[in-house]
Amino acid sequence: MVKTQNVDTELLNEYIKKSGLRINFIVQTLGISRQAFDRKRKGLTSFRAPEVYVLCDLLKIPDDVKPKIFCVEG
Repeated sequence: MVKTQNVDTELLNEYIKKSGLRINFIVQTLGISRQAFDRKRKGLTSFRAPEVYVLCDLLKIPDDVKPKIFCVEG
């Protein structure tokens, strides 16, 4: 598979753990499957902009940290 987006998995997982939210709740809120979330988290497929906004809101990721997690070129 080709990487379409670089995602800082370690930092994203840190925020998931800090949030105390379960992955099932996160994927249901995003409206995607667990498998789709895992692929996106590994950078195999891209998070869509609305997913990034919802995820950052859910996990309380500050605006200055977003680019560190979702390293999208462009």
